[in-house]
Amino acid sequence: MDIGEVAKASGLPPSTLRYYEEIGLIQSIGRNGLRRIFKPKVLEELALISLGRKAGFSLDNIRGMFTPRGPEIDRGQLLEKANELDNKIAELSAIRDGLRHAAACKAPNHFECPTFLRLLRAAGKTRIRPTKKRGKTATKSTRG
Repeated sequence: MDIGEVAKASGLPPSTLRYYEEIGLIQSIGRNGLRRIFKPKVLEELALISLGRKAGFSLDNIRGMFTPRGPEIDRGQLLEKANELDNKIAELSAIRDGLRHAAACKAPNHFECPTFLRLLRAAGKTRIRPTKKRGKTATKSTRG
């Protein structure tokens, strides 16, 4: 498959495919003129990369899953990531529920609503602190 066919089949732009090849995530098997050629199994590799990215793995983590013998996925690492996702889902679900309550709350003022105040207290546990970033002040979220 040439790079255009892989791009079309995977939904990734050719620039991403070239980058993934540059950092060692995928390998072309040659060229047809200026166009890179890939084995059809590259689509499975790209699907694994996509799944890993959606799960929150870095490209470095994902690169570690590819060996000369094929993908070798650390089951402990998968379980750890699944637990992180469970925690994030619980946090986001609580925020969603609080926002829905606030939208429908009958209190004359949100600051008179105990449920809304609990949501604010929970949100207050994430503090924003200034950080330096290329000569500009940015904010960085921290858990406290």
